[in-house]
Amino acid sequence: MERSLRAARVATYVYFVLCGTLMGAWVVHIPAVEARVGISHAALGGLLVLLGLGAFGGMRVAGRLTDRLGARTVVPASGAGCAASLVLPALAPNPWTLAGALLVFGFANGCLDVGMNAHAVHVEKAYRRPVMSGFHATFSVGGVIAAGAAAAATAVGAGPVATLAVLGALGLVTALLAARALLPDAGAADEADEGTDAPTATADSGQVRRQIRIFAVLALMVMLSEGAANDWSALHLRDVLGAPASTAALAYGTFAAAMTTGRLLADRIVTRHGPTAVLRHGAATAAVGITIAALTPWVWAAFLGWALFGLGLSGCVPQLLSAAGHADPAAAGANVSRVAGLGYLGMLAGPAVIGWLTHLTALNHTFLLLTLMCAATAATAGILRTTATPGSPGSDRTASPAPAGTSH
Repeated sequence: MERSLRAARVATYVYFVLCGTLMGAWVVHIPAVEARVGISHAALGGLLVLLGLGAFGGMRVAGRLTDRLGARTVVPASGAGCAASLVLPALAPNPWTLAGALLVFGFANGCLDVGMNAHAVHVEKAYRRPVMSGFHATFSVGGVIAAGAAAAATAVGAGPVATLAVLGALGLVTALLAARALLPDAGAADEADEGTDAPTATADSGQVRRQIRIFAVLALMVMLSEGAANDWSALHLRDVLGAPASTAALAYGTFAAAMTTGRLLADRIVTRHGPTAVLRHGAATAAVGITIAALTPWVWAAFLGWALFGLGLSGCVPQLLSAAGHADPAAAGANVSRVAGLGYLGMLAGPAVIGWLTHLTALNHTFLLLTLMCAATAATAGILRTTATPGSPGSDRTASPAPAGTSH
């Protein structure tokens, strides 16, 4: 069983990297696709909304399918579908076909997102200690791989169609090969815990539904904040603080690097202090960071603020998804899809909300809305005590040593 758990954990890492790589490959080729189709930035923005709507729909479908069929079926199928549809936007000759391609790619990506997170919950339960944040850190690694692959392809003269087709083919093979190592079904993770009669949240379905709603709202606020950083951090340094474009571009890099670092460290912190502490102190740190960025007149202090913002947010979403999956093991997929889906809508809405607020006040002052959201998340973090991650302080399970060779 130890060997199969290690293999399942590695396979989960593979799918997170795959998801990050496929999405990153699309993102870095957006300008080329826009030029090929011949559309304006405004039209492209509207089409990108379709990608988000497709992803949201895929998340809702995948949640139910994962609970019914098992992650071992849904994850590789959605991974293969996401890989196969990667090239479609690059092949689109007009806005209508691009719209359809983005809907298909978004739907498959949403399915993969929920399926792999649901499987990550099962792996975490089998390990009986927090491992969720590490999976999310590897998603960022996929983005780095995509950027490197695109740069290499451009250097040798390969166009978007060829690049996305090759990456899609490699992703398709990877999705199918990694499937064998996944846990057979949602209950497989419990085999490592035989003889333990730990109570589950199914005893009060009404309470579970209330918890999931709160988790989803918190995910929306956290991911709205993350989405705002993605699109507005560089513009903040350039337009508000007057930094050169080359310097301003580093603002998002600082945020992303801090977030990745935080996720690499978060599992250890959860093991020692519990998910509630990570969510509370992380959200509070993010609130301090974005407030510094909003109010400082100095570029160096803005970098500090964006770094604290990324570091603070880094562990929040993994804890919310983990809690959603552990709240009711029999409906882990559906619950994860509800939290991830609303959170994803928040990430899509973040840039638009900030953009709308700039009609009313200065860009940096709009960030104070993010301060309020992070503070509200910190104040509500105690909800995680009701669904403690196995092996963390406050869990109703007694932690046992993880399989040999699986430490971070």
